[in-house]
This record gives sequence, C-alpha cells and structure tokens, in this order.
Amino acid sequence: MAINQFFNRGLNRAPDAPCLVDASVSRTYREVGARRLAAAAGLAGLGVRRGERCGVLSANCVAAFEAILAIYAAGLVYVPLNVNNVVSANAAIAGNCDVSVLFFQSAHRAAAEEVRQACPAIRLLICLDDADGFERLAATAEPASEVVNDPHDTVSIYSTGGTTGAPKGVEFSELTWDTMAANMFAALPKADPYVYLIVSPLTHAAGTMALLLLAEAATMVIQDGFDAEAVLQAIARHRITHLYLPPTAIYKLLAHPGVETRDYSSLKCFIYSAAPMAVDKLKRCLAVFGPVMMQFWGQTEAPIFCTHLGTEEHDIDDRHGRLASCGRPMLLTEVAVMDDAGNLLPDNQRGELVVRGNLVMLRYHKNEKATIEAGAHGWHHTGDVGYRDQAGYYFIVDRKKDMIISGGYNVYPNEVEQVILSHPAVVDCAVIGVPHDVWGEQVTAIVTLQPGAAVEPDDIIALCKRMLGSVYAPKQVHVWSDLPRTAVGKVDKRSIRDGFWAGRTRAI
Repeated sequence: MAINQFFNRGLNRAPDAPCLVDASVSRTYREVGARRLAAAAGLAGLGVRRGERCGVLSANCVAAFEAILAIYAAGLVYVPLNVNNVVSANAAIAGNCDVSVLFFQSAHRAAAEEVRQACPAIRLLICLDDADGFERLAATAEPASEVVNDPHDTVSIYSTGGTTGAPKGVEFSELTWDTMAANMFAALPKADPYVYLIVSPLTHAAGTMALLLLAEAATMVIQDGFDAEAVLQAIARHRITHLYLPPTAIYKLLAHPGVETRDYSSLKCFIYSAAPMAVDKLKRCLAVFGPVMMQFWGQTEAPIFCTHLGTEEHDIDDRHGRLASCGRPMLLTEVAVMDDAGNLLPDNQRGELVVRGNLVMLRYHKNEKATIEAGAHGWHHTGDVGYRDQAGYYFIVDRKKDMIISGGYNVYPNEVEQVILSHPAVVDCAVIGVPHDVWGEQVTAIVTLQPGAAVEPDDIIALCKRMLGSVYAPKQVHVWSDLPRTAVGKVDKRSIRDGFWAGRTRAI
C-alpha cells in the first residue's frame, strides 16, 4: 500500500471529512486529494521526473503536508529538512541526498536560498505560501495519475538525529511504510473519528504517524511548534483523540499551572517516544490525563514501531515495575539483546538491543560501510543498551555511546537521570561524563527546575547515592535555565559535553 494508498483509503472512507487543519485553513480529504494530484502534475510539467529527490523546508502547516503528499503521488523521493536545523546541516542533508527540488515556506526563504547555493543539484525552489509557487501547482488543470512503486523502491530518505555523530541518510521503501502501518494499527487504540494533534515537527515521528493515520481518515490538527497552553486548548477545542509528544515536551506540559484543570475526556491515546520517560513523570501523566499513555520505541533506521507498552500496561501503581520498560516487540518486528561478539543473550543480561524484519531501513544512503556495520550478524544494531525480563518486556538502560566509564565502572546516564527526574523540583536533566584526572570521567548532572523552585546540589547527590549507590551518584550538579536541544527536541548531550571537554585531546 504505502503513502498513496494510505491517503486513498482515507479519501474513500470519508471524502468530506476534514483532513488537514491549521490556524489559517481547513481542507477536506476530497480537497486535499485534488490538490495533491494537481501538484504532482504541475511538478511533471516543470520537468521533474520520477525518482528525483524533493526536500521540504517548512514549519508545520497544511501546505507543507500537501507538498509531502504531492511528492509521493508524483513518484518522487521525500527528503525532510527541519527548519530548526542550522542551514549548514540542512545543506549537508540536501547535498548528500542529491535534492533537486526544494519546497520552502516564505518565512525561511533566506535559508532555502543558502541551501540552494550550497547544493548545485537543486534546480527548483518552490514557495509553499506564494500564489506563483505551490498554489499554482495545486491549480494545475489536468491532475496526474499517481505513481505506483515497487515495494522495494526507495520513497523517502530521512536523516538520523546526529546526537552520536554526523547525520546519515536513511532510505525507506514502500515496504518500510507498510510495516510501520501494520505495527502501529495492531497496537493503537481505535477512534471514530480519529483526531490527531501534530505539534512536533512533521519531519520526524509526529509526521510519520500522521501519514499512517491518513488510512483511517483521521483529521490532522497542525500546530506550528510546542506551546503548552496551545496544546491544552487544542485538546479540548478539537476533541483530540490521539497525540504524540516527546518526553521533554511532556515535562513542560506537566509544569503548566493549568494542566490539572482541563478536559481530556476525548483522549484515547497519548503517545510518547524518542527518549525514555521518567517513571515519576509518567505516573503523574496517568493521574492527569487518565489511562491513555502509550509508548513506542524505535529509531530512524527502524522507525518508531519496534516495541510498544500499551495503554492497558500503564499501571499507575506500577505493580510489575513495567513503567520503566519500552514494552514488548510489535507485530512484524523481532527484537533481541546481543553482546559484542554477536551472541544473543538470555533474560536479564545487558547488551545491545538489535532488531530485524521489514521495518528496518533499506540502507544508509551512499554509505555502504555504515550499512554493513549496522547490519552485522544479521540484525540491525540500534546502539541502545538494555535487557529483556522474564515476561518479555525490554528495558533500555542507555545509548551505547553515552556510557560513562568512571574509575573503571560503567555508568549508564539514563539510570541516573531517572532518579534525578523523580525529584519534585526538577523539570529535566542530562547526566554526562566530564574529565577527571583520577577517574577518567566524573559523573556530572545538569538540571533545569520548576518555575520558582530551588534545590541544593547535595540533595540531588544524596538522592542518587540512596537509590543507586556512590558510583552512580553525580559528583557535581549544575543548575541551568535550559538545556540545549537538537532540532527534534532531544537533549543535545554532545553540545553539553563539548563545553566540558574543550581543549582536551580526547573526549573519554
């Protein structure tokens, strides 16, 4: 099926239902369907041929979503570019993927021009909100017939987050998308109708889920960035049934003074992913939003739906200790734990989480060496360290490359962060290793606090010693007003570490 068929299924089910809604426009499935095929024909009229790579540089809006649908309808390859990236990062992605057509929002015209100057392959710039740009394409008189791809054709090239190195292009096939759909719909609570709130960038998980939900004729309510009050208002106003946010945004939502007074009766599923969530914060979510929380775990190379912890498995009393888990494997994806020699490990032994199945990417774009390394021993290596318990639930301890080695002991920052986040004054935190002449690395915590709150570093250190022991306890605690983040909202530990390791000949 994949993207074109997802949309057509929604169109056939509810042609006059609202499809895309933002602050300035609302369009039905019938209207969006006509515009996507017209725009696909318009691209062909400009000489754009099947298989060319098309980037979209825009904040969340209806026009950006329509451009993505037109790209797929025309048989082109979609390359997401995040407006929160620095221009050089987007230029590197566009250049690596040989982007030839770039859609852009007028607010980001200057950035689009810079990307074009850095990427000679780009021959067309098309403004999304200009009468002579995308609107002219969408008014093409003779709509195109959508392209039907082979299941193994590359249809999308997403980029890795770059938190552990330079971003790599990840090729998705039609089969990747079909597997995502099967996994998601096998687990997702149903609604009639589905009303999905898009807050995080369309370029990542929020947009991926939206493309899948087209198959159920979902209404996509699109917001341009995260604002806690706007999210809370949208849930009640639009009767949102499904919502995705990364944990960092959820923490900010929980810190909003009005979060406990709003109407969440429409919510059927509040999805969190992209990073582990503090158990105490998750319990508060269950108390505030009700039994609607659901976790998915995956990564760009095996997108989103490797494991899930369902709404029914979120026990506020946590009698089975599963709120710290990322759940069990999904319908069409195998998951296991592997040591460095390629041996699969038994329950309760820590190793790297590995996955296999049609969810896994085709390849890293133009990077055969990295593709081979990631697929060693016949499994895709995620870089996440964890274990499986006797009931088949997987627990992520940390990223393999985030591990701190202090005095010869392995310290997994995520375990320390979970404890620190249980402190009522803490909103968010990052635990890293900083240089130490004796221990090699010293466990250090950087925290942000609730508005008006204060905390003594010794209190944080004592809490960690009590819960984890002295090896894991931070030796320093820094209070910052905010934490640096990547373009997709993850805490940017590389940036934090760089500040502490500046001037050193090595970073371990």
